Amino acid sequence: MSLTNWLRPAKSLVGVDIGSSSVKVVELKSGKAGYELTNIGTERIPHDTIVDGVIISKLPVAEAIDTTFNNLQIKNSRIATSISGHSVIVKKITVPAQSEEELDQSIRWEAEQYIPFDISEVNVDYQICRNLPDTNKIELILVAAKKEKITDHTSVVSMAGKTPLVVDIDAFALHNVYDMNYEPQESTVAALLNIGAAVMNVNILRGSEFLFTRDINMGGNHYTEFLQRELSVSMEEAEEIKQSESFPEEHADQIPSILQSVSENLALEAEKTFDYFKTTTQASDIEEIYISGGASRTQGLRNYLEEKFQVPVQFLNPFKKVDSGKREFPAEYMNGLSADFAVAVGLALRSASDR
Repeated sequence: MSLTNWLRPAKSLVGVDIGSSSVKVVELKSGKAGYELTNIGTERIPHDTIVDGVIISKLPVAEAIDTTFNNLQIKNSRIATSISGHSVIVKKITVPAQSEEELDQSIRWEAEQYIPFDISEVNVDYQICRNLPDTNKIELILVAAKKEKITDHTSVVSMAGKTPLVVDIDAFALHNVYDMNYEPQESTVAALLNIGAAVMNVNILRGSEFLFTRDINMGGNHYTEFLQRELSVSMEEAEEIKQSESFPEEHADQIPSILQSVSENLALEAEKTFDYFKTTTQASDIEEIYISGGASRTQGLRNYLEEKFQVPVQFLNPFKKVDSGKREFPAEYMNGLSADFAVAVGLALRSASDR
């Protein structure tokens, strides 16, 4: 299975976001008035099932997908899923002007110059952005992903009895969600930070134009690990503390500083990424930041990022322009937990023709 074109119209796929701590599922219906949410749900997976983005044990993931579909009574078995991490390379490059047929033939040779993997080990795809005037060159986005990484995700979907039709990239799923819900101004430079359990996806856009992306191996698990170590509690207790709105009385004085220390580390990694982005492009400074993912709800993180970068920071709302129709969905999904489903919604925007 190849990687996909991420900017085409979408319909008839269920978005399945396979994260390090849970599987999230979203089904949308498209119509003349836009998109309507028809199903949404999530199922946790055992700790250490997925480590550093690698699926260590496939059966629990397949069971989580199957359980979610059964609970939601989803009949559509056609799936869009996504990958990220160090096995995925995304670069904006320029190549000599040529036809798409010629580019199809030459893209693997072009890719060899930019990726650190053996070309035989990866699947390669590209998206033409534009012709560059007076240079006889074209600008495109090159994507390469290890075949093993793609197979890991498609195989667990197949094990769950579903059909994997599209493999996307987490950062591009976020791109779709942001573009559809916020209709950004052409000149606005925004950073999307999707902070999951193990990985933070950073995607920088100017309006609807993709500029830069990087995946950072840091996320919500770091909060859990710091709490567990500093408070001498179990992993389960640390996870509960991290997610609670009020802290246990015996640790109330310690917890804010522990969370703050991890938030500072996350922000430092984001800052390094922003600085590198500035040295490699001529785009203006980042003007706004949108955060999503389970760890984005960590107490104090949003405020700290806003103070650190001196730009507005808000939660990415994947349902801002999605109609919930006449059905009633869990309030926490549509409100407090909505940013957790950003990638899944972006995947549900895909089309079966995106191959």
